[in-house]
Amino acid sequence: MHAKTAVLISLLAGVHLLLLFAGCLSPYDPRTQNRDVPYAPPTRLHFVDNAGFHWRPFIYAWSPVEDGYAEDHSEAYPIHLFVRGDRYQFFGLWESNLHAFGVGAPAKALLLGTDGFGRDVFSRVLWGGQVSVAAGIAAAFIALLVGALVGTIAGFYGGWLDESLMGITELFLSLPWFYFLLGVRAFLPLHLSPVRAFFLLASVIGLIGWTRPARLVRGIVLSVRDRNHVAAARGFGASNFYLLRRHIIPEAFGALLTQSALLIPRYIAAEATLSFFGLGVSEPTPSWGNMLSVLQQYSVLVSYTWLLAPAAALFITSVIYALVADHLHSRLESRST
Repeated sequence: MHAKTAVLISLLAGVHLLLLFAGCLSPYDPRTQNRDVPYAPPTRLHFVDNAGFHWRPFIYAWSPVEDGYAEDHSEAYPIHLFVRGDRYQFFGLWESNLHAFGVGAPAKALLLGTDGFGRDVFSRVLWGGQVSVAAGIAAAFIALLVGALVGTIAGFYGGWLDESLMGITELFLSLPWFYFLLGVRAFLPLHLSPVRAFFLLASVIGLIGWTRPARLVRGIVLSVRDRNHVAAARGFGASNFYLLRRHIIPEAFGALLTQSALLIPRYIAAEATLSFFGLGVSEPTPSWGNMLSVLQQYSVLVSYTWLLAPAAALFITSVIYALVADHLHSRLESRST
């Protein structure tokens, strides 16, 4: 495997594994409030105290003072690995309370600080990433499935069917995508359970975004259906289904894979945008979008910079997907030449 390919796959897998094991890696329940430490800054890790150097890192508890927080040096709390804590659903199938790290009470290991309700931002970024990234993947799957179906039918059969389907595609492409998405979501019920809101978001985003994959697949199908080996197979009596399954759809698979790497970060951002404006997954279930909604208050934005952590996570994830898409596109071009 090419070194660059291995690195990109590792980065992409690493991001998804972090989110997949959010329950274990996050030290606290993302919904648990602690009103004693609102807007607490990130906890500082220490290795040295008055007694000298310690191999095991430790923290000091935050103590509220007049202008914010100060470390209480009266007691050090070492970081422990694989501790028991808040219960969570592992893969949505069974419960566990094992966490990768933690500290003894009353201290809190707040790697990214807390929000206005005293909730651990690090835990919320991981759990919120599950929602946002899963919504992006589900929406991309729907868009690619619908786009592949429409593009294949239009390109393979041609004629009035092609003209009708491409006319609908052009209509969708001419719509202002962002405002149309906001309008469709605002028209639907606002008060939904997190699960229903998730599936509704993924469906709405996916069903709006199928047009570009449809045009791409149509172009590929138009190019492949008239090739000599396809004409020969048709001459030997191959059915349309066989031609599609054996010769035409495999040609579009690589392009769809590249499209998926492009569409997933776009749809993650779409979910975050809707949740940012209160039209997506609602509190207390975290998503990167509703976590960023508090930054609409200018005083919060300039005072508590650690609350930008979901935006940083969204940016990093999007960059990795963009690099993967660019690499896949380059590989496909090199194979075609």
